[in-house]
Amino acid sequence: MPSNSLVGVKFLRRGESTPTSDSSSSVDTDAAVADKTVTLGKGRPTPSRREAQGRRRGPVAPAPKTAKEARARRKALRGTRAERKSDSAERRAAAQDRRARMLAGEEQYLLPRDKGKVKGYVRDIVDARRNLLGLFMPLALVLILSMILSPALQAIVTLAMLVMMLFMIIEGVVLGRIVNKRVRERFPDTTDSSFSLGWYAFVRASQVRRMRAPKPRVNAGDAV
Repeated sequence: MPSNSLVGVKFLRRGESTPTSDSSSSVDTDAAVADKTVTLGKGRPTPSRREAQGRRRGPVAPAPKTAKEARARRKALRGTRAERKSDSAERRAAAQDRRARMLAGEEQYLLPRDKGKVKGYVRDIVDARRNLLGLFMPLALVLILSMILSPALQAIVTLAMLVMMLFMIIEGVVLGRIVNKRVRERFPDTTDSSFSLGWYAFVRASQVRRMRAPKPRVNAGDAV
């Protein structure tokens, strides 16, 4: 027969909890702290290479307080005179090498306007012709020099220049048509517009042959 005695039963006092709830609460608290720690670790952005290198370099030098200190710091950063001369010589040599390769027609050194097989073909068409447009710059120089002549001679020179300019414009239009026709036949998939090809040919033809860049790959009169 079961006993109704309450002997041996431990009653909880105010503010106390069962061992089970204490252990579960502590486990939950530890898990929350761990989860918070992990979240904080993942939430931080990965430092960039520049920031990491900046941290390794150490503290940044303080700004100069006087103009004398600023000049001394700039002088120290520039290096010695021999080093500056060496760097300048290397830059000039590199620039000359790039220009020589550009004039030789190497694709990677060309200006964006001159790149591509289509533009190279247009240059060959123009360079293989004897163009009246090549007299544009010399005639412009003659027109400038004629300003010091008498008014009568100025009128004659100006009239002659206008006639030459008219012939040059006609030749430029004809050259543009020839270039566009031959380019469309050889490169039917080209995306260059007719105006851009014609203008490119006109500008190339109006330059003195020795001053053209890139340099001509063909001689005047060659078949292209």
